[in-house]
Formats: sequence, C-alpha cells, structure tokens
Amino acid sequence: MIRESINIDDSVLEFLKSITILCIENDISTQLIYKNTLQDYIKELICAKDGKDGYKKYLNNNIDIIIADYYAPKLNGLEMIKKVREENNDIPIVLVSSIEDLDVIKSAIKLHIHNFIEKPIKTLEITNAIMNTAKVLMGESYIEKQRKKKLKDLEDKDKYNNYQEDLAFEKELNILKNDFYYQMIHQDYTAMIDFMYKPLDTLSGDAYSARRISDSKIFFLVVDGMGKGISASMSAMIFTTYVNHIIDIAASDLDFNKLIYDSIEYIKPILLEEEALSVDYILLDCVNKEISYAKFSMPASLVQLENNTISRIKSNNPPISKYMRDFNIDKFDTSKSIKFLFYSDGMVENPTRYGDKTYADFVEKDFLQSFTKEDMREKLLWKIDTQEDDITFIYFNKLNLHENIIAKKEFATSLEDLDNASDWYIKIWEDISSDNTLNHNASVVFTELTMNAYEHGNLGLTSENKHTLLENDTYFSTLETMEKTCTKKIAITINKINYMNKVYIITSIIDEGDGFDTNILSKIFRNKIKFNGRGVFVSRRSSLGIYFNPKGNEVLFLHKL
Repeated sequence: MIRESINIDDSVLEFLKSITILCIENDISTQLIYKNTLQDYIKELICAKDGKDGYKKYLNNNIDIIIADYYAPKLNGLEMIKKVREENNDIPIVLVSSIEDLDVIKSAIKLHIHNFIEKPIKTLEITNAIMNTAKVLMGESYIEKQRKKKLKDLEDKDKYNNYQEDLAFEKELNILKNDFYYQMIHQDYTAMIDFMYKPLDTLSGDAYSARRISDSKIFFLVVDGMGKGISASMSAMIFTTYVNHIIDIAASDLDFNKLIYDSIEYIKPILLEEEALSVDYILLDCVNKEISYAKFSMPASLVQLENNTISRIKSNNPPISKYMRDFNIDKFDTSKSIKFLFYSDGMVENPTRYGDKTYADFVEKDFLQSFTKEDMREKLLWKIDTQEDDITFIYFNKLNLHENIIAKKEFATSLEDLDNASDWYIKIWEDISSDNTLNHNASVVFTELTMNAYEHGNLGLTSENKHTLLENDTYFSTLETMEKTCTKKIAITINKINYMNKVYIITSIIDEGDGFDTNILSKIFRNKIKFNGRGVFVSRRSSLGIYFNPKGNEVLFLHKL
C-alpha cells in the first residue's frame, strides 16, 4: 500500500482523495498498473490512449495532475504538454519515458515537468512520483495551515455541535436498514429498487426501512413523525428500530399482522399526548403478486399499471397515537403493475416554483414520466421552491429484459478478451449514440465492472490478495497463471428500452464466480473515501444506477440517451 511504500503524512493521503489524474498511455496493461496502483487513493483516474485524446480529456475535465507518456501516439507527451502549458503553467505534470536524450530532458524541464517515471513502469516509482507531485500541489504550508485549522475547529463550540449532529445523522442511517442497497429483485421479472432520503434537518422526523423477508417477500416501512424537531425524530427512530428488531428475530417467519400490532403497542406509551405517527407498512409478495398494506394517515402510494394508468393505494387507518386500538390490513393486486412509489407527506407538501401549487399537483405525472429514481428525483428537486419538510420515497420499477435485447456475447476470462469486450462495447455505443461524454461514461462503467467480474468473480481474487500482489509486483504474472486454468465465462447482454419518448440502455454483466456479500455496498457508498471498492463507486457516479443480484455475480447498469 502507499502508506507502507512511502513515509507520508496523513494530510497528503487525505489530499489525494480530492484529486483527479489524467494518464496518457496507449498500452492497456500499463493503464491497469496505474489504475490498480492509484484508484483506491485518488478521486478519479482518467485514461487516454493518445496525446490528442489526452488533450481533449484535459479540456473537458477538472484535472489536477497529468501523467504523460513521451511515446504517446498522434501527439507525443512533450507536444501535448506544450499545448497544456499554453494555457496552464501550474498544473503538475509527470513525464514517463525510457529516453536518456539530454535534449528531451532539457525540453521537459523548460515545460516545468514536476517529475519523471522511467520505463519499464514500477509500482513504487508511480507512488513516489504521485506523492512528491501531490506535495508540490498542496504545499507544506497548506498542510500545516489545515492541521492548525482543524484543531481550532474542534475547539470551537459551533464546530463541536456540528460534529455531534453528524454523529446523530450517522446513527439515523444505521437505524434505517436497507437490505436492497444497490440491489435488484430477481423473480419472474427483474426490478430496480431505489430510495431517496433527504431530511430537512440533521435530526429527521422521517424514517424508512426495506427488508428482505424471503426470496419472494419484501417489506417496506415509511415513517413520518408528525411535527418537527427532536421529539418527532426520536419517535420515528425509536419506532423504526423496534420494527427492524422484530424483523431481525422473525426473519422469514414474519407475521405481518403481529408485526403491526406489536410495534403499535410498543410505541404507544412512548408517544406524547398530542403526538402521532404516520406510517406505511407494505408487504410485497412477488410470487402471489399482491401487496398487503396498513397505511396510517400516509399519502396515497402510486402504482403504475401496464396500460400506463395510475392506481392509488389510499390510507386505511388514522395516524398512530397513544389511544389507537384497532387497525385494518388490505390487499392490492400487483399482477398488472409495473412501478410503485411509496413516500412521506414531506415530498408532496413542499411548495413549488409554480405559484401556490405544492408538489402534490405534480407527483403523479412525474412518476408516470420517470423511468428511474434519478428521473423522479430530478423532476422533484427542479420543481420544489424551498424544501420545508423531510423528503423520503421508495421507487420500485419492474423491467422487461427479455424482449429488448440489442446485443449479447460471452467472453473468456482473460485480459486479452477483456480488451476485446471493451472494443465490442465501445463499437455498439458508437452505433447508438453520438454523445462522446455519454459514450465515455458507459465505457468507464463497463471497464470497471467487467474487471470486477474477471478479477473478483471468475478468478476469485480478494481485495487483500490483489493489494499484496501489486506490492510484490506479481499481479500480472499471477493473473496469467490463473487464467490458464479458468474456463469460466463473462456474459454481456445489452438492452434498449423506450419509455415516454426516452431511450435507456441497460447493460448486464454476469460472471460464473461465487459472488459476494452485497451488503458491503452500503459501506462502500457511505464511506467511499475510506473503503476499498472505488471502482464500484466510480461506476455508480458514471451511470444512472448499478444493481447487483442477491448472489453478487450479476450487475446491471443504466444510461439514458
């Protein structure tokens, strides 16, 4: 690891998390060395195959450091650097070369090259060059200034209060259990489940949970503490904690009626005289194609049917209070449904930029016109004028991936075939899109996730083993050895879905490995800087969403044309 290779201050490592590096290198194997050496420690690594492409990516991205190969095609390293220096004389640049020509070295120095890496590339030389360049970029005075400021902030009362609020919010996130964090549903259909949780304040009166009861049953809970402030937040969080506790104990033997009764009886003595909770209890049965629900003064849940009409599942109970006695459970037939939206009052009560209208006037139309949670989120946040309440919603969309296949192919478990797969995928995107940025993002996600399928899926390489091999400079030789005995395949399927005059491309990658515990994804996304798994984070950021199957050996990702 970098820390073990070089004696470096924590502040430099912290600084690395914010930087983007552009690497001009046409050799795929060398690109992989850069990627595997740096990706866990920097914000992003952008690769270009030649100097011309590198200069274009430099112009179109916020680049902090450039690594340029002297022998880059079309526009060699020095020529590209000259173009960069015409407009930016400060950006740190590392030149990679095996040349010992004094004139080349002099030219490089005149162009303010900050560091050199000698070919053949070695991991330690890369990390040394980047560490030293990062020091130049941030400066020792900056390090000391930030260290002192951090100490002062900790002594400041306001900062301390903010720190306590951050801890409280972190606790809330631990309470809101989600068994479907970036997962899809696999039954007789494939479905995406997405969530938006946007509290108005740190201490939220909203809460939700999504729990896998069995392979075919899913439980959703949405809670809205009526009122604002600490009291509403405490009631919502205590209630949610208890519901999750019941589910953890019952597991697949969950009794829906008993869950509702026990949780109401538990919260009643805790509620204040004038206090109440609005709650959605939703049990989705994928096999019997029905929803069992008990809605306590919550807004109507929306269901989109196959004919693109909207059905509303209305509340069938008053809010939960100290004096509640009985409750109703009803059922809804989901055999003709394709999408669901469960949400709290805060979502529809927010004012919008359209005069006196609230978002309640737009929610059904926006839901109908949205294919993904991101579509719904964009429409919501654009329309609301000022957020005045907590916003929570759960978005569930069934996908028909059997009738819309535009390409399908299998690839062997080898670096050579990964290159072939990448070329094949890029060609497909060039045929369907002229948007270079979109095509690049799709290629980035594909490269990251096929590499995961190759390394961690079919070859079964763990993150710890990978780091050890990189440190010992035996990574590629080990891969070559493992490839020889691996007969597993990587299957790629590309779907094209037309929805409300929009076109979505859905790519599926399936490996034949043992999979992984997908619950680890919540740690990756909530601690994306500290946690291994940066490739998955980059994939999420460069797409509309990534979704793993429960086993962890298949992933879908989406882009909109």
